[in-house]
Amino acid sequence: MRIISYNTNGIRSAINKGLIDWLKTNPADIVCIQETKAERDNIDHSPLDALGFESFWFSAQKKGYSGVAVLTKIKPEHVVFGSQIEQSDFEGRVLRVDFGDVTLINAYFPSGTSGDERQTYKYQWLDEFLDYLETLRKTRPKLIICGDYNIAHTPIDIHDPKGNKNSSGFLPEERAWMDKFLAKGYIDTFRYKHPETTGAYSWWSQRFPSVRLQNKGWRIDYITVTENLKGAIADAQIFPDVKHSDHCPIYLDLHL
Repeated sequence: MRIISYNTNGIRSAINKGLIDWLKTNPADIVCIQETKAERDNIDHSPLDALGFESFWFSAQKKGYSGVAVLTKIKPEHVVFGSQIEQSDFEGRVLRVDFGDVTLINAYFPSGTSGDERQTYKYQWLDEFLDYLETLRKTRPKLIICGDYNIAHTPIDIHDPKGNKNSSGFLPEERAWMDKFLAKGYIDTFRYKHPETTGAYSWWSQRFPSVRLQNKGWRIDYITVTENLKGAIADAQIFPDVKHSDHCPIYLDLHL
């Protein structure tokens, strides 16, 4: 099972920048998209159909905002749209897809960069999401959680940890949530395969074009798995040279 997680920062924009051509290279069996900023009928699905992808979409109520989608060449047994948490579902943040005894969650975590109100909601969402996962685990113990987590976990996950110590996405409370999350038996697959690698980022600010060229980025996109899938982790990578967004795709190969 080859999985890509990718915040496209607007799937229509990414398609205009060559996303479909990249998908033609067969990078994965399952592609989890965050921040679609679109509804299912906003795009032409024939190129995806031609590549063998079935697609499932969960869009925000607000048009042009948030939203997640899963493109898959592996037919799922069950799909659940949303987490049944009202505000999160209003914003189109969680999509669940079951493949046999493995459940994949595609999630777009809130950002707190627009102000205190959204930062407060981000903390609320994090706690609600972890409760959702822990409840789901009781009946679906094998979980894969793909997404833009909007948190750089450790100093090696961000180009300037000292300068960003007060920045949303690298705040002590957010990093502590990541500590708590991983301590409950979830594995950061990229760090599992590359424990000491520095300069491995998945997002670069668009405010300054030189930032990506200079690799002044953050690693805020993750594919985590429950510990019972640790033995299946074959490879985990980040693809910074794939450029349809201010994020880049991240990759996991699971041998189930």
